[in-house]
Amino acid sequence: MRKRKRKRRRALWLLAGFLALLSITFFLLAYRIGLPLSSQQAAQRWQGESDLRFSQVSCFLPVDEALQPDKIYAFREEVQKALHAASVDVEYSGQLQVDAWSAVGKLRVSTALGSGEARVIAVGGDFFQFHPLRLLNGNYIAESDYMKDRVLLDEDLAWLLFGGTELTGMELKIEGVPFVVAGVIQREQDRFSRLAYTDGMGLFMSYEAYSQLNDKAGITSYELVMGEPVRGFAVQLAKQKFPIGNGEILQNTDRFSFSRLAKILLAFGTRSMQTRGIIYPYWENACRSAEDHGALYLLLGFLFAVFPFIHLMRNALRLLRRARDTLVDEIIPDMSERIGEAVRVRERRAWEKRHGRHERR
Repeated sequence: MRKRKRKRRRALWLLAGFLALLSITFFLLAYRIGLPLSSQQAAQRWQGESDLRFSQVSCFLPVDEALQPDKIYAFREEVQKALHAASVDVEYSGQLQVDAWSAVGKLRVSTALGSGEARVIAVGGDFFQFHPLRLLNGNYIAESDYMKDRVLLDEDLAWLLFGGTELTGMELKIEGVPFVVAGVIQREQDRFSRLAYTDGMGLFMSYEAYSQLNDKAGITSYELVMGEPVRGFAVQLAKQKFPIGNGEILQNTDRFSFSRLAKILLAFGTRSMQTRGIIYPYWENACRSAEDHGALYLLLGFLFAVFPFIHLMRNALRLLRRARDTLVDEIIPDMSERIGEAVRVRERRAWEKRHGRHERR
């Protein structure tokens, strides 16, 4: 009987240990789920070794409420004013903000070797600070470029149009207008971005050039990294000053923390409902997919932790009861007996000492 109980206890401890290991594994998966998404790490990259905290915020606008760059420039000034009012620009000598914006569309591209319709991401600001795509050849395009006729091709479009990737300086036409290849990039290779990017061949060009080819162009995505003197400063500023309309403002920094993933679990069933007319860019869809997976891993981590926790608590209570019983039944009586014996010995010695003195007298 005792042997059977020992076997049962050993089996329960093995099961608890196995489930605890699974729980830790899923917690680690949830903790690391966002690390491959470079678009969500812009604040950490920009902060570098600085002691000042930086925060990343994203704004997504409905298609029918798209903005023009003048609204972005006006918001930039509001950010500078807010940082100055908080005296952050006095305490910190580096650049306190960086931003980027984008719009998406489709345009016809062609060369002497091939042609096709390509997905266009029209960008402004320091877009590639937020999206450091791997360059296979050439350089990024930037807001500071004097000429706006330079474009970045992805690998698939480069092979279609030119049959290779060493293309810097090569010419192509977009909607019949000549452009020059600045470089060739490789799309993100993490599993979430691969799932989210379903548009096929694509290119990046300046928003200014894109707006000249498409008179209906409008900015639907804006990203900001800025110094944050107190937690929540950046996202609150965006909510107060950015012309978001019916759009959505998200804080990217810490969006994969356990508390944020737990909120996604609590919003199960309503999170996927989107009634604002927003079309998320592929990097945000990738991030939302990663959040869903992270929330699932977090839930599994908690579920697998239930039995080990209960088993550990039951055994801890059992040990406490045994300790209490031992204390009450053995230790306290034994101590009481020893104390009583010590008192009796002391009293006897005192009595002997007194009576010995009387006898000597």
